[in-house]
Amino acid sequence: MLTVALPGHADDRHVEKRVPPVYPELAKRMRIGGMVHVSATVAPNGTVTAVKATSGNKMLTPAAEDAVKRWKFAPADAVSTVDVDINFETGN
Repeated sequence: MLTVALPGHADDRHVEKRVPPVYPELAKRMRIGGMVHVSATVAPNGTVTAVKATSGNKMLTPAAEDAVKRWKFAPADAVSTVDVDINFETGN
């Protein structure tokens, strides 16, 4: 199970298209889970131009980064940085 959270800040931009991350099969089999914090740079037109995982398990960060790269945000007047938390839950 995956959950996604956008920390609440007044300057955060609304997500228009959210692509869920693919839970890495090896991490799932090894029951590795947890939160991955991703910082995304968003262009004025809403496309994500850069992503960087700032914390989280190294087996999970590529999946989180790849998903957020494909997100689309609402247009704005300037480039902005949006912080995203993606939680990979191993289940029972």
